[in-house]
Formats: sequence, structure tokens, C-alpha cells
Amino acid sequence: MAVEQTTKPPIRWHIAVFLAPAVLVYTAVMILPLFSTLQLSLFSDINNSQVFVGLGNFRTLFGDPRWAEQFWNALGNNVWFFVIHMLVQNPIGILLAAILSSPRLRMRAFYRTAIFIPTILSFVIAGFAWKLILSPLWGVAPNLLDLVGLKSLFQPWLGKEAYALTTLALISVWQFVGIPMMLIYAALLSIPDELLEAAECDGITGMAQFWKIKLPLVLPAIGIISILTFVGNFNAFDLIYSTQGALAGPDFSTDILGTFMYRTFFGFQLQLGDPNLGAAIATAMFVIILIGVSIYLFGIQRRLRRYQF
Repeated sequence: MAVEQTTKPPIRWHIAVFLAPAVLVYTAVMILPLFSTLQLSLFSDINNSQVFVGLGNFRTLFGDPRWAEQFWNALGNNVWFFVIHMLVQNPIGILLAAILSSPRLRMRAFYRTAIFIPTILSFVIAGFAWKLILSPLWGVAPNLLDLVGLKSLFQPWLGKEAYALTTLALISVWQFVGIPMMLIYAALLSIPDELLEAAECDGITGMAQFWKIKLPLVLPAIGIISILTFVGNFNAFDLIYSTQGALAGPDFSTDILGTFMYRTFFGFQLQLGDPNLGAAIATAMFVIILIGVSIYLFGIQRRLRRYQF
């Protein structure tokens, strides 16, 4: 009697079926709008009709004095916004993760939760709350500084061109420092105990153990955090808009590519919207992010793989 043999579908088929819904949703939400934006940036509205102009919108954006000055100002502000996060947020996140990973620290769960809670707050809530706190008229910041005898240091930081962008960047650091903290904390906990015990046997303890053993092993996680910070900062919009408005005042000192694209695409007050030029700004943002991510993936990540265990 012949035994019936049932053929099972290949594993590739199961993987394809499993990934199909996510791929369809991602294509509809991300890929199609991306290509639509790229296509829109190559056209211009002439006599109420879309005319193909190639790179004409980019020449206008980079070379026309009416647009180039605003674009380079927004790009410079974006770079400074990112630099502050890299120099302040990520080192603080690493330091907090190192402290919280200490087994001798009590109430670690409470501290982790308290630091991470601002991350789940809305941009609008965080921006509006800090705008009230820092207000020179009804804010609590002057009174708090007065309690410690430092009221003379208070300035209307959100109202001065020299301080506004840095102040907003530090507000963003306060809100999102919990993300690098948790990622580095998870990476530190994943280090095998055998390595740490061997280091202790060799007399490497305390801060020396962190610098010589733990930090090299979490470098891949630090690399991921850095590229996430880069992408997030060059996509920033909400905090600036909720605190300083679409004009990103004072005098465009807090203007970044996100707010510049918003005003150009949709128009604001007396400025008429130009979707084609706005799409060109969005395309420039995409290219900048793509270049940064590519440098990380093909240049930095390969060097960090040697530290993985």
C-alpha cells in the first residue's frame, strides 16, 4: 500500500505571506508618498498647469536669493539642533544607563520610569508647558531661580535670537533622553556576566570596567542611537511649531527644514503656498538623511561589528 506523501510549501512562501501585509501597508503609507513627492518636485505650476521643469525647483531653492538664504539658514539651524542632541542627549543617556545598571542602586525601576515618562508626552504638551515655564511674565522659572539666588541669570531664552534654538534643543533633550538611556541600559544588561567576572578577577572594577569592558561592547548600540538621532532631528518639526509657530521666531532664528517646508508647501499668512517648491525642500531633506544613513551603514557600522559578541 502506497503511503501518501504531503508536500509542504517552502519556507520562503510562509515568510512572504507573513510579510505581505506589512509590505503593503508600508508601501501605501511610505513608498508611494515618497515617489509622489519626488515627482512633484520636478514640476512647476505655470498658468494653472503642471509643467515639467526638471531640477528647476532645486536651482531656485539653492540659487535664488529669495529662497536660498532661508534654506541655508534652516539647514544650519538643523545641523546645530542635531549637534546639541549628539553632544548633550546621548552622553547623558549613556551616563544614566551606566548608573541605572549598577546593582547597588536602589529604586532603579522608579528612576527609569521617571526619566522615560517625558518621552511619551505629546510634542504640543511639552512645548506649551516649557513655554509657560520659561515665560518672563507668568513663568515659574524666574521664581525657581530666585529661590537659589540665581534670578539674575534668567533671560527670556525663547525670545532672544541667540538663545532660542539652543533652548528648544535642550527642551528636546529633556524630553527624549530616556530613549538612548533605555537602549544603552538594555545593551549593558545583555553583556555576559562571565566577561564582567573575568574583568573583576583581573582587577578591573568600577569606572575602569565601564570604559575598558562595557563601553566597547555597547558601541553598536551607540551607533544605532546616533543614526536615529540624526534621522529624528532632520525630520523635526513639532516642537518648533508648537512653541515658536510656523514663522519659527524670533526672526527665523529657530527655523529648521521642517518648518521651512511647511510654510513653503502650505503657505502661511501673506506667503502663498507652492507645493512644487515645498516638495523640492522635502526631497532635499530626504537626500540629506539618505546620505547620512548611507555613511553610517557602509562606513561606520562595519567597523562597529568587531565589538559585537
